[in-house]
Amino acid sequence: MALETRNLTAGPGDKVVLHGVNIKVSPGEIVALMGPNGSGKTTLASVIMGHPRYRVREGDVLLDGEPITKLPTYERARKGVMLAFQNPVEVPGVRFLNFIAAAYNRRFGLEERLIGAPRPELLKQASELAVKLGLRPDMLQREVNVGFSGGEKKRAEMLQLLLLRPRYAILDEPDSGLDVDGVRVIAGAINELADQGAGVIVITHYARILEFVEPNHVVVLVNGRVVDEGGPELARRIEKEGYARYLSSK
Repeated sequence: MALETRNLTAGPGDKVVLHGVNIKVSPGEIVALMGPNGSGKTTLASVIMGHPRYRVREGDVLLDGEPITKLPTYERARKGVMLAFQNPVEVPGVRFLNFIAAAYNRRFGLEERLIGAPRPELLKQASELAVKLGLRPDMLQREVNVGFSGGEKKRAEMLQLLLLRPRYAILDEPDSGLDVDGVRVIAGAINELADQGAGVIVITHYARILEFVEPNHVVVLVNGRVVDEGGPELARRIEKEGYARYLSSK
């Protein structure tokens, strides 16, 4: 069982950004995907999630051995794949609690009716998670991400992940814009996801969050190609040396 890409060549529209990328995460594993700006990390996340703007030219995205390359995003989500955004969007007019209740009901097949009062047990669970993640429970009553700070948006994304319990989660720079306390909170949630059995891909420039999250595997992406792989020691080396060795040999 795994979420993986095989020889994935893809990009937005007619542009090719990824060149034969192979990456794999199994249940309960944490894979750190590292690389400098513009290396294709967010493109890879978007392609795995099925963003309609991106075109796969070669290769496949596989979920437990079955190709999902042609499935729309909502079908991938139903199968338990979830993406946390680098810059979570605001959704004016939609209450955060109603949003996560609708997603929860659809995720676990509880009911077809998506709009309505959330179940008391879901409200209780969401409120407890909010406190755990450093969010005020009253933020559940606000519009999705509207007026949230950058750190609050990242914590709200983690609340959704912990509530929806995806089989595989892709986190696009979950540490960006956070202070050290925020990084610790997000890292704790990532570890909890993995402990629950989710396979997690953490996309990051720096090894800062990896001080609190021990990855099983580290993959380095430069110019749309996997240029190095290894264990946690690779992340520590990059933190000390940067990406110069990969950029000078491109």
